[in-house]
Amino acid sequence: MVRIGVAVMLLLAAIAASNFAVADDGTSSTPAAPPKETKEPAPPPSITVISANNAHGVLGRDVRSATGQDMGRIVDVIVDRTGTVRAAVIDFGGFLGVGSRKIVVDWNALHFGLVENKSDSITLELTQEQVKAAPEYKEGTPVVVLGASGNLQPLQFDH
Repeated sequence: MVRIGVAVMLLLAAIAASNFAVADDGTSSTPAAPPKETKEPAPPPSITVISANNAHGVLGRDVRSATGQDMGRIVDVIVDRTGTVRAAVIDFGGFLGVGSRKIVVDWNALHFGLVENKSDSITLELTQEQVKAAPEYKEGTPVVVLGASGNLQPLQFDH
């Protein structure tokens, strides 16, 4: 029994000794730790500053024709799969939301020249008659986009 105890103690001493490295000068040192992976810090985000005179929100903005007729207001923006803005959804007609319908117009048919504050309107390059004749937009159905003459490019879908 004593022999087994001594053998176990010698085995444990040998294991402990193998965990320490001996330096060239004969001194012992702690075991070398595996190198830690160093993560590169994330690069800082890019920052762009746009002056208050050059950037304005469009949702809820009134839309008028080139002759000043009320064409409705922008209620949504439609983008394609690449994130490119393609069209605006305009709530057209009616009074206080009653009798109105939504139509979709090509983004390029809108002009944002003088929209310095929320009361300024966006100009639509279409007539009121063209907008009245446009098919109604309903979510979940194919989107028919009304464009100014010759401006609209079809959406390309990759299946």
